[in-house]
Amino acid sequence: MRSPRDAEYDIFSRVTRMLRQAPRTADSVETIQAVYKNSELWTLLAADLAEPGNGLPDETKAGLISLAGFAIRHGRAVMAGDAQTDPLIDINMTVMRGLRGDVGA
Repeated sequence: MRSPRDAEYDIFSRVTRMLRQAPRTADSVETIQAVYKNSELWTLLAADLAEPGNGLPDETKAGLISLAGFAIRHGRAVMAGDAQTDPLIDINMTVMRGLRGDVGA
């Protein structure tokens, strides 16, 4: 049986793989789809973090909500042709390391 943490890791892994395999700018359907999925993931995560029953410490929730805001804004910049996907990949990889409990995440 998979834990919720494993499920979160798997979702981040799939979306990050999409971002990594697509061109870094939004001049392809693959990039647009990957950025859309990434924004969708971060929107859902932020909504979950804002729920009163979310058991994470307030400081952790605040940090993740801040990252969600950045990821969504940066995704819009990528779609507008003003940015590349590299920061989105970096953020997701950091979250994945944290979900795995890697030291220094």
